[in-house]
Amino acid sequence: MRAVAMLLCCLVVLAGCAGRPSLDDPSIGDQSLALEEYFDGDLTAYGQFQDVFGTVRRSFTVDITGRWDGLRLILDENFVYEDGARERRVWTLVKTGPDTWQGTAPGVIGVATGRVQDNRFNWRYTIDLPVPTADGPGETTRVSFDDWMWLLEDGRLLNRAYMTRYGVYVGDVTIFFEKR
Repeated sequence: MRAVAMLLCCLVVLAGCAGRPSLDDPSIGDQSLALEEYFDGDLTAYGQFQDVFGTVRRSFTVDITGRWDGLRLILDENFVYEDGARERRVWTLVKTGPDTWQGTAPGVIGVATGRVQDNRFNWRYTIDLPVPTADGPGETTRVSFDDWMWLLEDGRLLNRAYMTRYGVYVGDVTIFFEKR
């Protein structure tokens, strides 16, 4: 029985490490993603969190107001979850090079870093996220995100974020962004 449990744990860890995107992957399409242009204005996003077994655990919508002032991109995100819970996060992103970005937000540990290439953006950070309970917001849990965003032909942005805790894959978040 112990061997079966160990095998299952190994398979879960391996499944979380396999098949992730890379900036070395060839680009699909000929679009270019400019974060400061795409996120300047009002957007709506629709998403869900799936655990390591693929079970959808939470879904949400996000209203986003973005402002690019030539130096900083401010993203004011207002989340509404399926259970009525609400959360607000305000990101401040700074373009640090022709294709690199850094950012901060409440709960983010240190500085988030990202890189744009062609129609995609890779964004990595660690954050203390609130964990909801039946009695309210509860505790926080520290997770790391490896976000991948792709600009689609129809002007939407697809985001798949791989989440780890203590280096172990715990699930992923899928989000579609669209301009209003």
